[in-house]
Amino acid sequence: MTSDPSDPGAPVLVGGRRTAIGTAGHGLAHCDVVELTAAALGAAAGQVQTLGLRVDDVIIGNCLGPGGNLGRVAALAAGLGTDVPGVTVDRQCGSGLDAVLQAASRVRAGDGELILAGGGESASTAPWRFWPPEGTADAVRYTRAPFAPSGYPDPGMGAAADDLARIRGISRQRQDRYAARSHALTVAAQQSARFAAEIVAVAGLSHDERPRPGMTEHRLSRLRPAFGAAGTATAGNSCGISDGAAAIAVTTQAAARRAGLPYLRILGAAVAADRPELPGLGPAPAVRRVMARPTVRARGIGLRDVDAVEITEAFASVVLAALDDLGIDEELVCAEGGAIGLGHPWGASGTILLIRLASRMLVPGGPKLGLAACAIGGGQGIAMLLERPEQ
Repeated sequence: MTSDPSDPGAPVLVGGRRTAIGTAGHGLAHCDVVELTAAALGAAAGQVQTLGLRVDDVIIGNCLGPGGNLGRVAALAAGLGTDVPGVTVDRQCGSGLDAVLQAASRVRAGDGELILAGGGESASTAPWRFWPPEGTADAVRYTRAPFAPSGYPDPGMGAAADDLARIRGISRQRQDRYAARSHALTVAAQQSARFAAEIVAVAGLSHDERPRPGMTEHRLSRLRPAFGAAGTATAGNSCGISDGAAAIAVTTQAAARRAGLPYLRILGAAVAADRPELPGLGPAPAVRRVMARPTVRARGIGLRDVDAVEITEAFASVVLAALDDLGIDEELVCAEGGAIGLGHPWGASGTILLIRLASRMLVPGGPKLGLAACAIGGGQGIAMLLERPEQ
């Protein structure tokens, strides 16, 4: 998807709210994914009432919910009205970003003028599923969806992160150093209330639970490998299993201007795929595709011009591999912390990246160009390039 920034019908992002990110089994343990997602949707809808537009659709990303159509159910639970439709998408960890990409494509095509998009995940309440028993054997619990079919390697995400670090020569020390930075930045942002304006309280929880001070490189170095004795991914240099939801409004540039609302232009977005057994390779080709879009190239924009980057910190090795592949300065990435420090509610994390970019960009003198990217189980990647208009 590409967009001409001079076009009044170009898609833009307006507002954006999220729940606090809860550590699985803790503060949001009794809130199901519908309650979490409805809270984010209701708050995001409230931010854009001055647009004077009806909500044309709701698009929600989710990985492990109870099935059915979370987008529609959460839209009803949010009180958006029985005439507001909804749909659910699953691109695993990229679901929340893909939902926004789909919304932007439809706005750009003229198939909607206001779409609420986002994602939700409740690891705490995700139902247990079982494969049907064969013969007299007991049923076997279904712990995750296959990332690849029979005949392809299909490691879990942790094992794949270990493999990526080994193949790319990303040392445990380097991963712990990056993770210590992420933890420190997250704690500093939380203590300075940088997250407060974007959070809607649910079940009395109005702060992210995972941030912990004192997660130094030395302390992180003492943690054991989490996915095999020879691995380098640990509980400290990987994301936490989390609950949370996020939503953002996608509308036209003309509508946002009429309402006087601050917005970010979507200059382009792309998905890409690589080796299914190494999902951490996915962000780089997706970013390259975005930067090669005709409208991006016509303006002479390159990665050197992007001054704010958010990459889902599922594992430190994944972020570091993307930075190495793309030549991005580490200091531009997750400058107020990321999933290592905050947690990773899978279906919501892609939307959280965009809300975090908006928080950084929509301030006086904020970054002009921002990039969001996710690695995705099964060997995919997704990326989106945003621009702050001139004030």
